[in-house]
Amino acid sequence: MLVSYEQKGFVYLLTISNPPVNVLTDQLLNDLDDCINEINAKSDCRVLIVTGAGEKAFVAGADIKQFLQLDAEEGSNLVEKGKKIFDKLAHASYPVICAIKGLALGGGLELALACDIRIAERKAKLGLPETGLAILPGYGGTQRLAKLIGPGRAKEMIFTGAPISAEQAYEWGVVERVVPDGESVKEAYTLAEKIVTKGPLAIAKAKQAISYGLDRSLEEGQAFETQCFAELCLTEDMQEGAKAFLEKRVPIYDGK
Repeated sequence: MLVSYEQKGFVYLLTISNPPVNVLTDQLLNDLDDCINEINAKSDCRVLIVTGAGEKAFVAGADIKQFLQLDAEEGSNLVEKGKKIFDKLAHASYPVICAIKGLALGGGLELALACDIRIAERKAKLGLPETGLAILPGYGGTQRLAKLIGPGRAKEMIFTGAPISAEQAYEWGVVERVVPDGESVKEAYTLAEKIVTKGPLAIAKAKQAISYGLDRSLEEGQAFETQCFAELCLTEDMQEGAKAFLEKRVPIYDGK
């Protein structure tokens, strides 16, 4: 297996390991899909942290050797497979935090963009170099990056293919935090532990509402927000949260 995971309470850590730079081979994508499916089946994941093994890279991109054999149909199948796997993270009910160390290039950055929050170490380099190979980012990069940082900066990154530093990525909004080298996973756990103290159904609805509103009008987004709020009012967790607040104690949420 090129992908593995471990559990600490409600927090899962998924690690991609394909030395030396964690290239996204077809086998790795299969293993990633299997691990995500297994975690989803367990139903007790409240935060998932995704990282890469080693210090050189989070994920340095796709397997370039396979490109020489692609025709239009095979190319379409290739990127659709990656999109469907990455979408499982984007659409997961739980938050997904990406801990980036070293290189996050091509498909690696696209995987990071499918996560909810990105934490990069200072030495990290992030980029979408596909146009240098006469292709374009095909795992959702042209869409997610433009929505995240705006079309102008997305076009600059994609048209030039030049990687940017962690600090520039933070300034542009590609990542949410920059931490010292070797600290990304620790920082991700610190953030995850804050999240798991909140109502898991509320977190799931909040993620869903934010995503829903990105492609719709303010009015449509607010209507969906109202619907989500109303549904949460029917939960045991909401009752527990209100009672705990009034009783000045820590709430215990069961996700019901």
